[in-house]
Amino acid sequence: MPSLQEDLLPDHLRDDSDATANRLGNDHLHEEEPRRSLTDLIVGAGAVGISTFVHAGILIILGLFTLTPEILESFNLVVVEPIPEVLERPEELVTIELEENIDPATELTNSQQSSTIAGIPNAEGVGQFSEPTFDTNVIKDSAEETGVEMADLTVPASLQESLMTNIPLGSYGDPREIVDNLEQAIDRITQEIVFMLEEGDVLVVWLFDQSESMRNDQKEIRERINKVYSELGLADTADGDHLLTAITSYGANYFKHTKKPTSDLELIRRAINEVPIDPSGYEIMCPAITRAINDHESYRARGKRQMALIVVTDESGEPENNLPTLEMAVATAKEMNCRTYFLGREAVFGYPHAYMNWRHPQTGVNHWLQVDRGPETAFVEQLQTNGFRRRRDAFSSGFGPYEQCRIARESGGIFFMLPTIEKELVGGEADKRRYELNAMKPYLPDLDSRQKQLAMRKDYPLRSFIWQVIVDLNPLNEETAQIIELDLTFPREPDRFLVRARQEQEKAKIYINYLANTQALLEEAYPFREDELNARWQANYDLIYAQLIAYQARVYEYGAALETFIRNPKQVPQMMPPNRRLIRWDLRNRLKLSAEEVSRPYINRASELFEKVIELHPGTPWAERASEEIKRGFGLEVMPVYRAPPRPTPNAPRIPIPKL
Repeated sequence: MPSLQEDLLPDHLRDDSDATANRLGNDHLHEEEPRRSLTDLIVGAGAVGISTFVHAGILIILGLFTLTPEILESFNLVVVEPIPEVLERPEELVTIELEENIDPATELTNSQQSSTIAGIPNAEGVGQFSEPTFDTNVIKDSAEETGVEMADLTVPASLQESLMTNIPLGSYGDPREIVDNLEQAIDRITQEIVFMLEEGDVLVVWLFDQSESMRNDQKEIRERINKVYSELGLADTADGDHLLTAITSYGANYFKHTKKPTSDLELIRRAINEVPIDPSGYEIMCPAITRAINDHESYRARGKRQMALIVVTDESGEPENNLPTLEMAVATAKEMNCRTYFLGREAVFGYPHAYMNWRHPQTGVNHWLQVDRGPETAFVEQLQTNGFRRRRDAFSSGFGPYEQCRIARESGGIFFMLPTIEKELVGGEADKRRYELNAMKPYLPDLDSRQKQLAMRKDYPLRSFIWQVIVDLNPLNEETAQIIELDLTFPREPDRFLVRARQEQEKAKIYINYLANTQALLEEAYPFREDELNARWQANYDLIYAQLIAYQARVYEYGAALETFIRNPKQVPQMMPPNRRLIRWDLRNRLKLSAEEVSRPYINRASELFEKVIELHPGTPWAERASEEIKRGFGLEVMPVYRAPPRPTPNAPRIPIPKL
């Protein structure tokens, strides 16, 4: 009888040789039996099949009895019909040329710029600055609704807190956080400390500017210190010595007001009261930051604490001191993982100084006190002259001073930009508007190191041209000032007036030629303006070029106004009631022109270019400056100046002029 193993073997695997037959049958058979017929095979297979189906049916019926209604409802039949894929061959091959020299990105930015250059077709002349273009067809072509529904990806509250607070050390900080007042800034800092306390113990070092102008800020911080610690006390992690505080200050020198970090509120308030006023007006900001961090490093390392430094100042520090010491402060903050926060003021637009108007209480004379308040960039990017002499305006830049913003960004801290509310700020605006954040995004200043920016300047020809123009016309350089600074005040005596006026007219002739040559230099650089992709440098070029033409008109009007007065001097009284005396003559702006036939073409051209700046760069300091240049007028007039004699101050020492 054949074996079961032989019955299940497929025909194409069977071997008819005697060896194979013997191997399959030796275990069960002692003699060979005749092969079964085809009919017997079909009958046997049918019986097996019927038996299989019957048993399978019984198993299925038994399985259905075990399924509950809930289990049945949980089954969902999903039928997915694949969308037929349509493959289209392109009509022609597209060749894309990639730039060979592509530098790797070294930092994250918020701006997105195309590698293409946007320009105005058929622009005529340098005045036709290019502006960005936007292809609306792309939006129109993709306006069809896709019908895609977003899934609910709600993040649990606990995870949201983790995402918000767990910012890795070494990440960039925020170099521009606008706040309305000191209270808002302190509230934000309190929240930052709370975030840090969630990770472990914290050491906070306060570093106060010793300027007299900072007394009010120090007083408010001292009064709010209770609120800060009471808010932190709501969390268990702020109990005891989990949060330690140290108080330091700086002026011409660095001072440490707490012997060691403490959690005693009374000691903290007392230390803030001990911050002195430095009459020198000199501020070593960057060395003080380095010293404050290093002095407390042992407390940080010993207690395995996180460290935060909070700098409270309304100035940017001495430029000559910042230059060699900035990068040391940056490196120290990064090495010690010390997040550095600034409670500071807005930098002056493209200029290192602001000026405060101070009236002497004894003499009644107004003095312009210089305050270091900028610039917002590593190197000045605007003209330092107003056309006649060094600038004394206080146009806001929309950003903090470069050194402070760089330290805050590199250390993972924040620069809190407090409002500039000083009513005595010369050229300031009482209702100074805040530049819109979105409008300013393309104009962010470069916060890389000065060394890096200087090394990269050769790769950007336009920036090199602009820098050369600024240096050549910088009245802060004493040698340059002798050529380009024109007197606006003249003696009251006629003979002395005449001598001084003739000297200044000769200087004006040289200065006009100087401005004309500089204008030609920028016109030569115009193709590089078209190649420049950075909106900030485009705006720098546009404004400076317009100013060069405007200043030629003003300088010509300057000489013409003096000539008009020399030929036809004004007759004015020597005294004005009640006891004011003529002390000098001043040149002041006016709308009426003295030499319109010569200056009018320059004025029209400059006004057109200023309007173009306003159009291309709306809501920015460049537009604001251009608008002010138009309002300022182009004519000048010689006007008398009267002043009462100083009030007598018998038996009283002369009050010195303060230094801010």
